[in-house]
Amino acid sequence: MNSKIYTRREMAKLTGLSALGLLMSQNAMSFNLSNTMLKRPIFSSNEKLPVIGLGTWQTFDVKSSPTVDAPLVKVLEILREQGGSVIDTSPMYGRSEGVVGDLTKKMGIADNYFYATKVWTSGKEKGIQQMEKSFQLMRRKQMDLMQIHNLVDWETHVKTLRDWKEKGKIRYWGITHYLDSAHEALEKVIQAEKPDFVQFNYSIRNRHAEKSLFHTIEKNGTAVLINRPFESGSLFGKTKGKPMPLWCLDYDIKSWGQFFLKFILSNELVTCVIPGTSKPKHALDNMMAGFGRMPDAKTREKMYSFIKNL
Repeated sequence: MNSKIYTRREMAKLTGLSALGLLMSQNAMSFNLSNTMLKRPIFSSNEKLPVIGLGTWQTFDVKSSPTVDAPLVKVLEILREQGGSVIDTSPMYGRSEGVVGDLTKKMGIADNYFYATKVWTSGKEKGIQQMEKSFQLMRRKQMDLMQIHNLVDWETHVKTLRDWKEKGKIRYWGITHYLDSAHEALEKVIQAEKPDFVQFNYSIRNRHAEKSLFHTIEKNGTAVLINRPFESGSLFGKTKGKPMPLWCLDYDIKSWGQFFLKFILSNELVTCVIPGTSKPKHALDNMMAGFGRMPDAKTREKMYSFIKNL
């Protein structure tokens, strides 16, 4: 197995749109030991999801043009070709829902993904109108996952989502937030309403969810999507120019991005991580974190200590 450790800058030199094909043809030999991305179950159904997905905040909020669309199409192709499926978006993310819908339709592979979006408004009728608009923008007759964004008016929307799930309009429903301060509120909703999914922030330097949120998740059988895995990119500032420890090779970790994602995936309660990117080279690097050997609990603490002491 190739033992070189690639930083994201080195990956950029190796890749780019013109070189991605070569790199992708080599990934089974150079990046992982398995040809299949790891999958974990959605506990309410036992359906399994690939552990690396795609977030679209900012990255897909663009005005469409051939130049702008080309790298986003490549990102979506990489997601599918490497075994991923989850695309997470929201009305809050500007044009993102429409861009996802338009591009996946043009690609002719729209039904190959797991679509997750959100309701982000107050009031029953406004919520229904917003969600119906999301269906139109994303060109879906059925949504895989509809989430209550940042718990906005969740008491109202949960009734609609339960009804829509029963009627088959959505397959799953969930709740989301991105702040530590909301974790207690997420726990209360999980305990009271038993959503299929919960989405929240968790990363190698931000482990607040380990205090009690993960315990509540395990107790109630809730599937987990993780946002902000790179702490809005600040983790790469921490590791810029720093060599990776050689023991990373024992876990098929070839870049800092994979290091951070595999730390998260070492927690077996995490169903899927959704890093956002509009760059094919980063998308491919992210996908590779779903392959090969995963760190155990002891190694997770070793990884944390290494980053803490940089």
